[in-house]
Amino acid sequence: MAFAALKLHPTLLKGVDSLGFAQPTPIQTEAIPHALEGRDLLACAATGSGKTAAFLLPILHRLIDKPRGTTRGLVLAPTRELALQIAADLRDLARYTGVTAAAVYGGVKMGPQEKAFRTGVDVIVATPGRLLDHFQYDYARLAGLEYLVLDEADRMLDMGFLPDIRRILRHVPKPEQTLFFSATMPPPIEKLTREILNRPAKVALQRKAAPAAGVKQLAYPVAASLKGALLVELLNSGGMEEALVFTRTKHRANRLAKLLNRKGITAERIHGNRSQTQRTKALAGFKRGDFRVLVATDIAARGIDVEALGHVVNFDVPNVAEDYIHRVGRTARAQLTGEAFTLVSPQEQEDFTKIERAVGSKIERAKLDGFAYDATAEAPLEVPRGERIRAMQKKRAQDRARAAAKKKKPGSSSTKSSDENSGESSRPRRRRYGKRRG
Repeated sequence: MAFAALKLHPTLLKGVDSLGFAQPTPIQTEAIPHALEGRDLLACAATGSGKTAAFLLPILHRLIDKPRGTTRGLVLAPTRELALQIAADLRDLARYTGVTAAAVYGGVKMGPQEKAFRTGVDVIVATPGRLLDHFQYDYARLAGLEYLVLDEADRMLDMGFLPDIRRILRHVPKPEQTLFFSATMPPPIEKLTREILNRPAKVALQRKAAPAAGVKQLAYPVAASLKGALLVELLNSGGMEEALVFTRTKHRANRLAKLLNRKGITAERIHGNRSQTQRTKALAGFKRGDFRVLVATDIAARGIDVEALGHVVNFDVPNVAEDYIHRVGRTARAQLTGEAFTLVSPQEQEDFTKIERAVGSKIERAKLDGFAYDATAEAPLEVPRGERIRAMQKKRAQDRARAAAKKKKPGSSSTKSSDENSGESSRPRRRRYGKRRG
């Protein structure tokens, strides 16, 4: 089926064609006709299956001929990266339509975002927390809202945004149409759909969560202390031009990026402790090819969309299967192919077995020829949390001791005269009897 068969606006089809999209993905084929009819929609499909265009195209189709200057569409997304990506996708699809969009997210100044509300861009793509910040002010009433999208709803649940979503729904007028997209459908999300959707059309292309069909998955058993060395060897083996690498913690992401750069592999990192400017710059650099490796925590598992990304590496095994699926889903997007490698230490084997049960298949084990799996353990990539806390406590105690010692030095504020401490002038007193003779 071609996109033209979906009966989208000709101007919109021109934009689709300019992006090189020849045929809709299965989720687009199933979801777009229902959305064009104006029905509420409940869609469950794998990450990387084309869900973003599945909800953007129907909204754009209905906005093309409407007057500008009123915000009629609101898309909620769990992370800054995903909000930015959706807004960028919308602009690409709408390049010939005149429809406008703005991303609203935390970590940056609110002024430019306030301007988007006041001028009435057609679609606002927002993270829940920052949207609620704007809702404190009258300019963000969104009185003309007609279309509401909840994207990656299960991730918003995981991140604790469900109460924020309910607050948002109380603030905005009831939309004419609500489109609800999620990779999985846990019970709290099912309950939310019953509350906000009106006799929705249901599209469930994938009832059981699993990575996209085009992902080749391999597991590399390796000692935890040798993971860094194995990753370097995998990158140097000639089969990986670029890779998105996921770690368990922000600290490990920092340390791993430093290790790779020391080994001559250009790397940058992205996680919650980095500013929005740093995160945007790192992602843009990775897309341009400035860095071979982008090291990320799960904050980036949904929202990084790199065209034809060939490899994803789970440096650490995630604790839950859903995180594995969303990490792996960064490759083999839009029906392409890719490879996902997971480095599995003996301590992580139990979690990895749970992932295999969840996805319903045994993941092939692999070994890198020539790698010294019995090599002497390297220095740990991450200092254990307890040790880090003790080190911070020790440093604070030393800082307090130095500050106390400084106060006791002659001339310090604590050793000044009682006259000065009582509020008298600190200027030298004038002599009563003039200068001494001789």
